Amino acid sequence: MTRPIEALIHPQAVRHNYLNIKALAPDSRAFAVVKANAYGHGLLRTAQALHDADGFAILEMAGAIALREAGFTQPILLLEGVFSPEELQLAARHDLWLAVHEPRTLEWLENCALARPVTVFLKLNTGMNRLGFPAAQAAAIAARLQACANVAGVTLMTHFATADDPARGIAAQLACFDTAVAGLALPHSVANSAATVAYPETRRDWLRPGIVLYGSSPFETRSATQLGLQAAMTLRSRVIGTQQLRTGDTVGYGATFAAEQAMTIGIVACGYADGYPRHAPTGTPILVDGVRTRLLGRVSMDMLAVDLTALPQSGIGSEVELWGANLSIDEVAAAAGTIGYELMCAIAPRVPVITV
Repeated sequence: MTRPIEALIHPQAVRHNYLNIKALAPDSRAFAVVKANAYGHGLLRTAQALHDADGFAILEMAGAIALREAGFTQPILLLEGVFSPEELQLAARHDLWLAVHEPRTLEWLENCALARPVTVFLKLNTGMNRLGFPAAQAAAIAARLQACANVAGVTLMTHFATADDPARGIAAQLACFDTAVAGLALPHSVANSAATVAYPETRRDWLRPGIVLYGSSPFETRSATQLGLQAAMTLRSRVIGTQQLRTGDTVGYGATFAAEQAMTIGIVACGYADGYPRHAPTGTPILVDGVRTRLLGRVSMDMLAVDLTALPQSGIGSEVELWGANLSIDEVAAAAGTIGYELMCAIAPRVPVITV
């Protein structure tokens, strides 16, 4: 018998979530963002669920080529562009689209011999201050790209820093972008997950939904259920041991939890080496046999403890849902002081993954 922890992936949930976003913006095309191994859900597994997506967006050249070799023919956008002239040549050979966000790539495009012209997304910095040319240079850079024989087409692109924060929103960045690109008759791609949901004015030619595809909400104040999303990952395990505590007994490394009364605890085969957050505190929600209970004490490498005091029917062998269809990954992440993105991406290689 194998260790009972496993991650269940629900491809139909990913498909449901993609179509949910598409329904918000029927006049836009949408890249399915599948970077970081599709946020931990499996690149090819996710792409197969979205076989008829308008396009895919990814960071990793190897992943983009793997999609091509698997037979996906739709646009594939490299969100960080290419990192060398050799990668630019690979992008052309495999018909990959690429973000252009810094002068070197522009120079490579103007000077390299390519198998075919490539479609580029000119990334403009409108306030995020990560990647992108200064917005004021939009017209000049766009003109250079349009004059370049290695460029098949240009789309204008930016990325919002606070689309998930209603108090700050996207107005200033969007105004900066629109002012910079005024008069340029080129397609736009500005909306990430949060902007697509919250700001209809950002639903332009190409959307870039990411986290919503996997059933997690980009907002602190709006749940995935409220957004009509379905969980695409369930992390589950089982109780592998129990202990009876007396008043004052402690649990786990550091003795950070002490029983205030007699209680029953269960030991679950899941720890930070599986991808569960070590910093999750006592009280983080967990389901045992479908009943909500709480984490106790410090998460260790391979195990964690749960409160079974109010669950007399539960014991060794009881099923435990760490997050998934019945317990939102966002709620677990919030309790642990992080975000659902991190938990999805942190599932360890030793955890068996099962496609449902």
